[in-house]
Amino acid sequence: MSRNPMVVRTVPALRRTLDGLRARKARVALVPTMGALHDGHLSLVRLARKRAEKVVVSIFVNPTQFAPTEDFGSYPRTWKADVEKLAAERVELIWHPDVKTMYPEGFATRISPEGPAVAGLEDRFRPHFFGGVATVVGKLFTQVRPDVAIFGEKDFQQLRVVTQMARDLDLGVKVIGSRTVRERDGLAMSSRNVYLSAEERRIAPTLYKTMKASAANIRSGEAIAAALAAGGQTIAAAGFVLDYLEARHAETLAPIGSLKDGPVRMLVAARPGTTRLIDNIAV
Repeated sequence: MSRNPMVVRTVPALRRTLDGLRARKARVALVPTMGALHDGHLSLVRLARKRAEKVVVSIFVNPTQFAPTEDFGSYPRTWKADVEKLAAERVELIWHPDVKTMYPEGFATRISPEGPAVAGLEDRFRPHFFGGVATVVGKLFTQVRPDVAIFGEKDFQQLRVVTQMARDLDLGVKVIGSRTVRERDGLAMSSRNVYLSAEERRIAPTLYKTMKASAANIRSGEAIAAALAAGGQTIAAAGFVLDYLEARHAETLAPIGSLKDGPVRMLVAARPGTTRLIDNIAV
């Protein structure tokens, strides 16, 4: 039977525990999550295990990255199952603060990222989002002081924002992206997939299939704009409301005109109903 991880809920307890780990010269990896863990999250934990001797998983549903119209109140919370999964992965420590610990009365400092955070992708539809992400991740980095931090590539713009922030602010943590984990039909794993109806779940893999086809067309010489226009039509015809289907520079997220402009990432966001899905692939 797996031993349950230690759970700490206050900053002093976290620091005492981490000081004990560092006294033994252990490298520490952080995997930030909002809970509702699935196999995609566990793949991050396994990568963290390869990069450090001790793994800390944070579970905190961050209110500052949700707009008033979004699903903070109904976001899935599966604490007992999460602990069981992390115990099976031999995670040493779960950092599980409450909102008052992360944002105490009088809290007045926020990080306002630019660069990849204002690329006209997620920020165009969720202008509040990356300020909330950068602030909470900045706090997590200063609280845990990890040697490495693991983020999934599914949230690709977020990965670029966090990587830039850690570098710009000299936070001393190496941010590592981990490949997207998919269901057998190609749908990117996400905690929000539980919201999909049976019909929405049936059409959801269209996003990945369309991106793969569009990327293949671009690699075979089709103009990027034409490939994206055709891909967008396919996604809409399948029953989605499309927010964007874009090809961007994989590092800066700047718009590109051709494959010659640098490494290319294709990114998509669309809704088959009320649930918003995002995904991306390398071209």
